[in-house]
Amino acid sequence: MLRLAIGIGDHMLHFATQTWITSFSPKDRLGRNISLYGLFFGLGFAAGPLMTGFLKVNTTLPFIISSAISLAAWLTVWLLKNERPEHDSDSSSFFGTMKRFGKVFKYAWVAFLPPFGYGFLEASLNGNFPVYAMRSGIGVDAVALLLPAFAIGGILSQLPLGILSDKLGRRNVLLVVTLAGFISFTAAGLLENSTTGLLICFFIAGTVVGSTFSLGISYMADLLPKQLLPAGNLMCGIFFSFGSISGPFIGGLAIQWLKGISFFYVISTMLLLIFIALVAVRHEGSTQQANSV
Repeated sequence: MLRLAIGIGDHMLHFATQTWITSFSPKDRLGRNISLYGLFFGLGFAAGPLMTGFLKVNTTLPFIISSAISLAAWLTVWLLKNERPEHDSDSSSFFGTMKRFGKVFKYAWVAFLPPFGYGFLEASLNGNFPVYAMRSGIGVDAVALLLPAFAIGGILSQLPLGILSDKLGRRNVLLVVTLAGFISFTAAGLLENSTTGLLICFFIAGTVVGSTFSLGISYMADLLPKQLLPAGNLMCGIFFSFGSISGPFIGGLAIQWLKGISFFYVISTMLLLIFIALVAVRHEGSTQQANSV
């Protein structure tokens, strides 16, 4: 029950934060602002597992520290002005809500694929990769290096890629990073007997695809008018959750049934499919079309 409550609160927190940033950021700084959000998101994920070291001191200490950080964040929220994003006039009814979500999916569905891919990728690496590594003869020490290498790569590239997306466009940057991620994980599948090779591949992969979540949110904000951003951000979170749920499931099936085929090919295939979708779908003028509907 506690984990369920934390999950609900966590999703509400991300939804509110993303909607706030996308609703009130100027277009020429949206990528930068969302990338800062993604940067701290990544720092939290990287720092969280370090809490297990406090178990040696006291088994309750990680929970006490986490609750103290949450309390500090809650107190700072009282210093902020309460902003209200634009919303549709028909959003109060059930059918109006369904219409709004249908409109969001129609014009921005391709932007939900990068958050889905990031959730799939992150959950698969953290959940499936240690199991696959043990079965493949990759040592515990190597796993302890590889996963942080991916996280560090994502942290280092968040802000530069966000700024670059403001200059070159979100879709163009997403095309490059998903293709580079596909190549990186394909190379990891070919070099999985080399710890050094895997370390390089993981770092490069983290550098390019570690920003797909924040880039996907920025791309969604480009495709939708402001009154649809709350629904769009909610769907970004839903697709991220879908990825987090399906990633370990599909990865586990691949490890169990696809003997002789590298686990990394599952991730690279997923990234390739997202790249193909981005290439195939063009959404120029979607915001104007959505406004006119």
